[in-house]
Amino acid sequence: MPRGHIEKLWHRTYGAGFTLRPDVTVMGVLSGLEMACWDIVGKAADRPVYDLLGGKVQERLRSYTYLYPAAGDVYPNPDEPNVYNDPDMAAETAVRMVEQGFTAVKFDPAGPYSVYDGHQPRMEDLERSEVFCKRIREAVGSRADLLFGTHGQFTVSGAKRMARRLEPYEPLWFEEPTTPENPADMAEIARFTSVPIATGERLCTKHEFARVLEAGAASILQMNLGRVGGLLEAKKIAAMAETRQAQIAPHLYCGPVVAAANIQIATCSPNFLIMESIGRFEWPYMSVLKSSIQWEDGYVIPSTEPGLGVELDDETIASNPYTGTELHLDMTPDPVVP
Repeated sequence: MPRGHIEKLWHRTYGAGFTLRPDVTVMGVLSGLEMACWDIVGKAADRPVYDLLGGKVQERLRSYTYLYPAAGDVYPNPDEPNVYNDPDMAAETAVRMVEQGFTAVKFDPAGPYSVYDGHQPRMEDLERSEVFCKRIREAVGSRADLLFGTHGQFTVSGAKRMARRLEPYEPLWFEEPTTPENPADMAEIARFTSVPIATGERLCTKHEFARVLEAGAASILQMNLGRVGGLLEAKKIAAMAETRQAQIAPHLYCGPVVAAANIQIATCSPNFLIMESIGRFEWPYMSVLKSSIQWEDGYVIPSTEPGLGVELDDETIASNPYTGTELHLDMTPDPVVP
């Protein structure tokens, strides 16, 4: 198949095996291949991918980061005070992020998530979440938006209880308040609260995002380009979102290649809101690139280099194989008990 026939590649893969439905595993593989094709085409044309998808709309891209421990260890001992369980430490870290230039920070104090979700938030989860919002808002004032993250833990009524706790602190969003299977459930929460609902990191293809938009389940779509089906599929989703006054906030958990692809889709999307970064794109995970991502005062500056704008360091990748057994996010295998 010619290297430029990305639409044909997408449909042949999506329909292979008589599936024609959003399959998480297939879409993950296809997303990687699709982004690689765009990189090849962009480099052959000597143009950034965003030029091939409509051209630059955004001159700079607002970014946010999770509140990570100061040492960069994203998995500290949960039995010791850390930014994930201590609101005062989280507030101190938020101030440091704002001083670095960030105008939005994300945090997720809402408690455990389980393979048996949704569940009702425990009183301790409600209290912790509210105190996190209170302390961080007191610390940063109006200098930064608060992004309240969850991972689809709650029932509809449980999410409403949580939303009431969040509203006084004016977060920019309440992320994935219920499990992602049923947009109608999430839409009920969206109608209940003044906090914008964001969702999408676990969704695949325009079909699942269309159901979110049709139900009115979210006004902020967080497609992850390493899962959704790649760049062209993300562009179609962004276009659908425009028709419903919804914005996009590309999600990032797949590393520097997806970060580079997120920059491309954000740059050419009129309804871009904000994108996830992991710190200022400066931690060791960036060593797999020969180039760097330009980050200045809270904003990513889109590269003018062709393709995705980055080059992989194959030697570094080969010398650092993953030898662990853990998944990116492990849900507890047991029910959450009050």
